[in-house]
Amino acid sequence: MKKLLLFLLILALILTTVAWLRYGGGQSYPNLSTSPILAEDALEEVLSYRLPIGNVAVSSSGRVYFTVHPEARPKGNKLLEYVDGASVPFPNGTSQQTLFDTVLGVAIDRYNRLWTIDHGNHGMRTARLLAFDLDTRELIHDQRFDKEIAPQGSFLQDLQVSADGRTVIIADASFWRKQPAIIVYDIESATARRVLESHHSVSAEDYVIKNSGRIMSFAGGLVSLRGGVDGIALDDEWLYFAALSGSSLYRVRLSDIRDPVAPDSQIAARVESLGQKPLSDGLSVDLEGRVYITDIEHNAIARLDNELELLTLITSTAVRWPDALSFGPDGWLYVADSALGGVILQSKQHIKEQGPYKIYRFQPGAEGTPGQ
Repeated sequence: MKKLLLFLLILALILTTVAWLRYGGGQSYPNLSTSPILAEDALEEVLSYRLPIGNVAVSSSGRVYFTVHPEARPKGNKLLEYVDGASVPFPNGTSQQTLFDTVLGVAIDRYNRLWTIDHGNHGMRTARLLAFDLDTRELIHDQRFDKEIAPQGSFLQDLQVSADGRTVIIADASFWRKQPAIIVYDIESATARRVLESHHSVSAEDYVIKNSGRIMSFAGGLVSLRGGVDGIALDDEWLYFAALSGSSLYRVRLSDIRDPVAPDSQIAARVESLGQKPLSDGLSVDLEGRVYITDIEHNAIARLDNELELLTLITSTAVRWPDALSFGPDGWLYVADSALGGVILQSKQHIKEQGPYKIYRFQPGAEGTPGQ
């Protein structure tokens, strides 16, 4: 009996050590903030909702769409449109449970199609890419990814669509599998491939997130929230991308990653580092090629200018976790606040009490492509 207990104790110590080495620990990240360019009152509230908001996309006509964050474990509506002061299910209420499982990413392309990506509960179920015609609300594209593209432990959670409407780019942050990648999906052929898997540009670094005074570690420090490639932004030529727990912003030409015969080594050799960034979630890019980056540790939005200077645009303690970004018409940049730091592994009662959850917007002084 004593030998069995000793064996179990040693096994537990081994498993704990392995878990900590793979998922735990992490060092603090330096504060890269500068004095904000815009006053806090430049930020205005667009809408509030009772559950945490995931991502947001705004059409060229100003229609606002958002997902309910899967970490809130919603049972009802999961994709909504803000109409005349009310959040209503899109495309309708009756199909929410059949269309959506753990939908998170949402984007609108230049052909008035709304795209969503559903990670299938970290790849435990089926990841799914959908597209809707915004005029008719009709489902016009439905792609389920197999385990080669969305394996168990994957986390497909952000997406963008190329200007020509031919390609969808999806980020796999891979929180549990620890093999992040960029997924390139060809719409016409309905084929996908994983590129840059586990490359340093898409991988988490050894930093632990501190949000609203809380260290994002769990189970006594055995597990820290560290994610791979999370935010992505796309213009006519470049894909910009960064890991949630990464120190740098990267880019690669769209033409390089959607070449179906390009070897991964060739793509990796063409990745460019643009310099330091804060620990971030969402990205966007304006028409002048400047990249907007959420700063999840300092309640802020930063911008990397064409001269590669990182500047804080605006900061507000009202924004608890600036999650996703989307340009709308007339130069407005929309910010989805998921308040994720107070949502992960919390009870539904706690999540409800922390509401409402909001989407904000401000004008950064430049225009971008609506929906992205």
